[in-house]
Amino acid sequence: MGLIALALAFFAVGQAGASRNDTQSGADAAALAAAQEARELFRDELVNGIADPDFLRKIFDGELFGSTAGGCAAAASFAQKNGTALDGCDPLGGDRWGYTVYVIAQEPLGDNILPGTEGWSAKATATAVVLPRCTFEAPDEEPPPEGSEGEEVEPNPSTSPPDEPILTGTLDCDGEDFELDPESLDSLPDMSELFTVRLAED
Repeated sequence: MGLIALALAFFAVGQAGASRNDTQSGADAAALAAAQEARELFRDELVNGIADPDFLRKIFDGELFGSTAGGCAAAASFAQKNGTALDGCDPLGGDRWGYTVYVIAQEPLGDNILPGTEGWSAKATATAVVLPRCTFEAPDEEPPPEGSEGEEVEPNPSTSPPDEPILTGTLDCDGEDFELDPESLDSLPDMSELFTVRLAED
């Protein structure tokens, strides 16, 4: 009888561990989905501020963050796809942009292990953050043309190159440079090239 009880205990621990791992996978997927959705929704805000070098510097220096609206809906969807249910979803505060999510297994452990555990359901939590992949460099300011005695003179429009882009700066993303032209927003890279999403400590 003692050996049977011990075997049941080991079986219970193993089944609980497997359920916990599956639930953790659901939590990880939900947290990543929430952060990725927030990253994609931030594109419109980034486009609206692309002519503001100070805004861009704060974004890519990690001093300013995008909105976290909409991420929890994506978290709930991905949690369900992984056999879990969303039990909580909190945007991060402070100096981090992302979410912490809480999930619970949709299926309890069942009544085929130790008495009293049949109603237990595994729970897990995960945190995902959005981080900039690029550094921002503002354009160099060219000194105004001067006259013979050091007086400023107005530039001659006829000598300016035609259709010269008005750049607000350059992004260096893992060694690849992107010039930011407010008049040519189609050249803006995908959000996944500008920001990475990864799991983090709670």
